Amino acid sequence: MTDTPDPTSQTPPAPDPGPAVAALETIVSLSKRRGFIFPSSEIYGGINAVWDYGPLGVELKNNVKRAWWRAMVQERDDIVGLDAGILMAPQVWVTSGHVASFSDPLVECESCHRRFRLDELPGAESLTQTELRDPGIVDRLGLRCPVDEGKLSAPRRFNLMFRTHMGPVEEEAALVYLRPETAQGIYVNFRNVRESSRKKLPFGIAQIGKAFRNEISPGNFVFRMREFEQMEMQYFVKPETASAHFEAWMPRRRAWYEQYGVNPARLRFREHAPDELAHYAKKAVDVEYRFPFGWKELEGIHNRGDWDLGRHQQATGENLEYFDQATGEHYVPWIVETSAGADRAAFTFLIDAYREEEVRGETRVVLSLHPDLAPYKVAVLPLLKKRPEIVELCHRIRDDLKRDMMAVYDDTASIGKLYRRQDEIGTPYCVTVDVDSLEDHAVTVRDRDSMEQVRVSVDQVRRYLLERLGITRD
Repeated sequence: MTDTPDPTSQTPPAPDPGPAVAALETIVSLSKRRGFIFPSSEIYGGINAVWDYGPLGVELKNNVKRAWWRAMVQERDDIVGLDAGILMAPQVWVTSGHVASFSDPLVECESCHRRFRLDELPGAESLTQTELRDPGIVDRLGLRCPVDEGKLSAPRRFNLMFRTHMGPVEEEAALVYLRPETAQGIYVNFRNVRESSRKKLPFGIAQIGKAFRNEISPGNFVFRMREFEQMEMQYFVKPETASAHFEAWMPRRRAWYEQYGVNPARLRFREHAPDELAHYAKKAVDVEYRFPFGWKELEGIHNRGDWDLGRHQQATGENLEYFDQATGEHYVPWIVETSAGADRAAFTFLIDAYREEEVRGETRVVLSLHPDLAPYKVAVLPLLKKRPEIVELCHRIRDDLKRDMMAVYDDTASIGKLYRRQDEIGTPYCVTVDVDSLEDHAVTVRDRDSMEQVRVSVDQVRRYLLERLGITRD
């Protein structure tokens, strides 16, 4: 029997492939110009680290969430869904350890009074968690304010949870928190879900929902925000099988990103060091992506042991054990977690799909998004918008396609500019209606990536596109 290779091993380390896009501003500019992502409350000057998704962005993020749900719930027999409330009993967060431990190291400049995460200061990026907790680390490394070179305070812990009050009176008894993660809603519903769905171990509960973190220094566009959306799955297993399930989930989750077009060279695993592990974790591995600002976490896979269910059982007195009828055992299940972000995933797909190429002396910008993720699947374009019969046929084709896919009509520029616009927003196919279409009842279908054009009969356009997009219909 041979040993299974450790998927986290990187010996020797793979060479840095470099980012798909050199400058983050390229994606920020495209996102606003084309309607993917806007600064929130922009006409009031904006609000730091909160972003709004425009017409294309909401389609992209919804498609990412659908793809994740399809892989994690629809295509599996052992995972079911949940949508728990954002507001929970405040004791949940005490029990889970968030009130005491959900914090980041903060330093403050004594002259400009700006505050920073210690681990994001120049010269402190690679510090271990032990070093980050050292009260003398700022002086020992000679760290200074990155804005005005002012003296920095010793690090202190800053809790990241947003606090608010429930009801008309703002008093401690009415204190509640905006959830910093969706996982706890799954844990407190473990018994409800297991009994109602009649699932046997191993099984999982998946959830997509908003979470909120009062980040000290958010940034890098939508990579780190104060309001974001998580895609989390908690897999409940027999304790002695947790390690095997953990190892099995790692390649599955990395493969999901590759399936939807992310360059494998820009993905890697990174295992957390012992002093980096969260209080609940037995083992943790991140799927990292090579962003324009370096290698950063894309998704976390964690062996949480029995910390969560065990703590909630102890705090409430409710029995959260699982009875294994096959063996007659009672035990608190261990949990293997996969924790991804819808915003961060959509951001990654957007970056990795971006490319520029020269075509006949001009730069063509293309978002080579996987067809399942593309906001629009097809654009129907008139060669001559002043010919009513051409426009009428365009609308007829578009209306027929809209039953099965996101289809858009556009006549606001010349055909060449319309093609470039659709390339830049990632539309896989364009259908062009021209003068000949009125005679031969055929249209030109153009492929985004190859720019190849084929003539297709009007009555076959829908079938032609459904086949190429992989959409099955009766």
